[in-house]
Amino acid sequence: MDNLILKRDLTAEQLSMVDAEVERRGKNKLVMYVLWWFTGVIGGHRFYLGDNGYALGMLFTLGGLGFWALIDVFLIGKRLEIKTTQLEREVIEKVKVVDNGRKAESV
Repeated sequence: MDNLILKRDLTAEQLSMVDAEVERRGKNKLVMYVLWWFTGVIGGHRFYLGDNGYALGMLFTLGGLGFWALIDVFLIGKRLEIKTTQLEREVIEKVKVVDNGRKAESV
């Protein structure tokens, strides 16, 4: 389900909670590209994104002898977007659960 549809049912307070939590827990694009620049062949940027399997593969093959690391510069931006969307969905669901718990307690 699209996050925009999930957000539609949230109040302004809940939306600000979601935004704050995603900002706090999300990954920074600039940091990711700096890590790619300096640690690309050993997968530092993939460790940062939490893609530990890919990162270990890069570490043990030295970024596919540099080829994988070079190609990865075009792939990691989209991967960051996917990870951020997943994080946002997770936070939205938690906010809804907490809010439903508050409503149940007040009844």
